[in-house]
Amino acid sequence: MESFSGNSARSYIGKNVNLHLKDGAVIVNVHLTKIHKAVGKNKNQLEYAHGKRKTGRLPLRNIAWAEMINRNLMKNSA
Repeated sequence: MESFSGNSARSYIGKNVNLHLKDGAVIVNVHLTKIHKAVGKNKNQLEYAHGKRKTGRLPLRNIAWAEMINRNLMKNSA
């Protein structure tokens, strides 16, 4: 199986996705903001925002795949 790479991640920047991790966990409904490149192999990190102010970083090597969220299926609860 092909791993989630910087090229794959770049196509999701600016979009809301569910991140499926290699350990089986899922981070639900996050907005991908940027990729932080580091020196060395497998050191790149993906920055994401969850909610209004919570941000986090996750190494790309821990992500198995990303799933786009269909915003048309979600309702506003306002």
